[in-house]
Amino acid sequence: MLSNYYTVKNEGSDQLIIQKSRFIGHVKRVETEEAALRFIQEIKKKHHDATHNCSAYLIGEHDQIQKANDDGEPSGTAGVPILEVLKKQHLKDTAVVVTRYFGGIKLGAGGLIRAYGSTTSQTIQTTGIVQRQLVQGFSVTIDYTMLGKLENELRNSEYILSTINYLEKVELIVYVRKGAEQAFMEWVINLTSGQANIMETEQNYIEIDVEKTEK
Repeated sequence: MLSNYYTVKNEGSDQLIIQKSRFIGHVKRVETEEAALRFIQEIKKKHHDATHNCSAYLIGEHDQIQKANDDGEPSGTAGVPILEVLKKQHLKDTAVVVTRYFGGIKLGAGGLIRAYGSTTSQTIQTTGIVQRQLVQGFSVTIDYTMLGKLENELRNSEYILSTINYLEKVELIVYVRKGAEQAFMEWVINLTSGQANIMETEQNYIEIDVEKTEK
């Protein structure tokens, strides 16, 4: 599992008018090629009357699956520019469809490349990017007398307090960024004078909004 990577928020769209043609961008997070193909077909069905529905997707921890489709535009002027934007922004598990309604003015190869690239960039910016960061879960069990202090310290720390379970003793579920596990355990031991029972649980991803996108 990657310690962190960038992807888009769940789904979004935007559009540009370029030389009277309407370019509508659609973007969605997808984790399998099947999901990407379903998304492309949904957009094609929705915009069945469009001149073109060009697409690209990038899937896998190491970008193992990369596909681009010009859907009738001159070769290399639509799908590849969409894919290049995904690569430039270091996005993973992302599918894009750019729908074009032709407005009567030909753009030429360079104009098409810029139009599909710009529509993709703007759609991604509108949708938003997140950094998914791998974290390790911990179960920390303590006596009720320690809850106030530990909870307060956790809420003012870099660690993520997810859940508090009020059982015979109190169980706190905490997520810790990869690489900080040992420091976290020592921190809890010091705070509780060694009275806490600390156990690793599952790994998960948290999502952090990213403010940057490149046009």
